[in-house]
Amino acid sequence: MVAQNIAFGIIAALTVLAGLGMVTTRNVVHAALFLVAVLGGLAANYVLLTAEFIATTQVLVYIGAVMVLFLFGIMLTRAPIGRIPQMTGASWPVAALSALALGGIIAYALIDRFGADSLADDSTVFRTADVGDSVFSQYIIPFEAVSVLLLAALIGAVVLARRD
Repeated sequence: MVAQNIAFGIIAALTVLAGLGMVTTRNVVHAALFLVAVLGGLAANYVLLTAEFIATTQVLVYIGAVMVLFLFGIMLTRAPIGRIPQMTGASWPVAALSALALGGIIAYALIDRFGADSLADDSTVFRTADVGDSVFSQYIIPFEAVSVLLLAALIGAVVLARRD
């Protein structure tokens, strides 16, 4: 159990560093690549939690598909790939105050809802087939809606790029 905790700590620290790199870089493509590192770190932590199906889905769907869609959007909309303007000195305090307020609200909501609860100690095992049956029966409408939304985003990026 100690090795798993150490591995979790290392992966979590690398994920947080990649997240900080993602929001502080001035290059859009580098930000997308930092996001790939964040999503990969989350997948690695899912493996540590013995949730291999979720880890595989994380890699295939988010790293494989969504990041390709992001990169296509960056390339097709002709976003500035080089350096982008940095925040001015007056914007930093407002951004920091907003982030602090949002973090406080989220912490309060989580503590208010789950503060006294403890984790269940049951060893219920859910099979991958059960998850697949649930996605493709009970949750088929949201699943298809997300796929149509991603297709609309890709078509919108192509239309914006071809507007010459």
